[in-house]
Amino acid sequence: MLQMSWKFGPVVFACAAATAVAVAPLAAAGGPPGCVDTYGTGCAAAPPPPPGYAPPPPGYAPPPAPGVAGAIPGGPAGVAGPGGAAGAIPGGPGGAAGPAGAAGAIPGGPSGAAGPGGAAGVIPGGPGGVAGPGGASGCIPGVGCGTVPAG
Repeated sequence: MLQMSWKFGPVVFACAAATAVAVAPLAAAGGPPGCVDTYGTGCAAAPPPPPGYAPPPPGYAPPPAPGVAGAIPGGPAGVAGPGGAAGAIPGGPGGAAGPAGAAGAIPGGPSGAAGPGGAAGVIPGGPGGVAGPGGASGCIPGVGCGTVPAG
């Protein structure tokens, strides 16, 4: 039978302290360092009210927001609105999606797009293909290409 000669209290205390230290920066107001929204404030800070602002009357329903945007200088950026959303990481993956479909790419890596008319994708130096209502086609370098009609 295994016998433990030490108590769990110090271990629990050390884990709680480590968690508190790790989470403390996330609890700070203003969002992550360097994060700036369209108002020039930290991402977690509320924008200041415009001059002469008065609260809306009871029962007022505001119109839908036109969209939002955010970026970390030198880092990821994105936009979203009624027409869809898009985002990118400098030198890294990027993509967009909306009512007409979606597309994404990784620099030097795979990319693809899809929409109501079909889909397409490719891996640089590797296979690629398209598919839609009329059928599908694809190629594998060094092997060949093929097409399959719909129906």
